[in-house]
Amino acid sequence: MAIDNAVGVLAAEGGEGGFWEDTYPVIPHPGELIVGIISFAALYFLYKKYVVPRLETMLAERQRTIEGGIERAEAMQAEAKAALEQYRAQLAEARNEAAQIRDQARAEGQQILEELRTQAQEESARIVARGEEQIAASRQQVINELRGQIGALAVDLAGRVVGESLADDARRNGTVDRFLDQLDGMVGAGGRGGATAASEGTR
Repeated sequence: MAIDNAVGVLAAEGGEGGFWEDTYPVIPHPGELIVGIISFAALYFLYKKYVVPRLETMLAERQRTIEGGIERAEAMQAEAKAALEQYRAQLAEARNEAAQIRDQARAEGQQILEELRTQAQEESARIVARGEEQIAASRQQVINELRGQIGALAVDLAGRVVGESLADDARRNGTVDRFLDQLDGMVGAGGRGGATAASEGTR
């Protein structure tokens, strides 16, 4: 209020076309100068009290946002790098495991082949042994059958040679003995005469 009154008094004293304007036409009127200074001071106070803190707050928030973004970007980059390293480590581990599995499978396959080869050899040996046993049994059976047939033929032939029937064992044994004696004589005589005698004995 005091300032306004002083400005009003100065304006009233000067009036229109007063001393100040006539003497200093370029320099502002003291009242206007005082009002301008007061207005500037008020604006500066308001700017300093309200605008500057808000601008500082906005700038600080902006700076924090930028710094936070940079930190987040760096953190994300670090995480991405760590994830890449982990992926590479897992990939290397997976390759090692795959190589181990492949080697183990190859070893197991080789072992299975060896076992199958051994089993095949053992089975082949068993089959061969079984076949040999069957062949030996069949051979023995054939030999026994042939022996019986040959024995019967020999007894029949001996009966014809000695001219007697070999129905009973005693007669058969005696006839066989005589047949053997005749064979010995035939072998001892030799030659054609022995063969003729054997032929006549057979008749």
